[in-house]
Amino acid sequence: MPFYVSPEQVMKDKADYARKAITRIRSGVVMTYDAGILFIAPNASRALQKFSEIYDRIAFAAVGRYNEFENLRKAGIRYADMTGFQYDRQDVTARGLANWYAQLLGTIFTDSNKPFEVEIVVAEVGAAADRDQIYRITFDGSVAEEHNFVVMGGQADQVAAVIKERYSDGMTLPGAMTVALAALAGQGNGERQEITAAHLEVAVLDRAREHRTFRRLTGARLDALLAEARPARNGASASSGSGSGGAEPAATKTASTASPAKSADAPKAAGAPKAADASKPPDTAKPTDTAKPTDTAKPNGTGGTGPAGAGGDSPK
Repeated sequence: MPFYVSPEQVMKDKADYARKAITRIRSGVVMTYDAGILFIAPNASRALQKFSEIYDRIAFAAVGRYNEFENLRKAGIRYADMTGFQYDRQDVTARGLANWYAQLLGTIFTDSNKPFEVEIVVAEVGAAADRDQIYRITFDGSVAEEHNFVVMGGQADQVAAVIKERYSDGMTLPGAMTVALAALAGQGNGERQEITAAHLEVAVLDRAREHRTFRRLTGARLDALLAEARPARNGASASSGSGSGGAEPAATKTASTASPAKSADAPKAAGAPKAADASKPPDTAKPTDTAKPTDTAKPNGTGGTGPAGAGGDSPK
């Protein structure tokens, strides 16, 4: 006799299974910048790619089990091509594609014994920055519209917190790369790891390009972009280091300023005896003490020459 399991427990078990599988994978970042949308993720493989073009101005990004999100990517391309062929190319939008992915993933999550271990992002670059669209679709078919940036998979909360602190509207492509690299380098055991071009997959939706806006950044172009992004990071760390080490110059400065003060006090100490000598003449030349001949000249009184003497003889 089969055991009964409540639907709530079944769904919870499926969600926990998919979530744990996705968090074991390193995060990927999708971020807007002044001229388009940036896609960046650690990926040492050049065959198993996480980012791909879906349609003219639409791109696909995913983390998770490769064979599963590769099937989703191909299905999305077929859906976009059929919609553009039957209707019009302008009818193919990121919103429509995200809704279609949500229905597909929701059905798989509900009906199959094992859900897809994937998390995907569909992004569309607009004619202006305020018309860019980014949608995040999770393993259970939930859809969320994101603004400015989105982090998928891995330690998403930790990476998103770093990006939130440093992100600003209208950033250039090197500036966006700097922020993304700083956020992705802190994954894992908490130690910051240097990410090289050989371990990165980078792509952009370039707003300035006509018709097909998706392009990958590889080779010399990626090396040059990383070279532009890293000096900004080193400059920021140097400025923070100078701020922390600024206490030593201040201390030396105070010491140097304190030593002249001491030398200035030394002449004063040397001159103090002179001042004391100059003030001593009034003490030593006290006319009252030296001019006490009146007291010492009291013999005149005893000799009877003065009035005191006369007064002294009269009683006698």
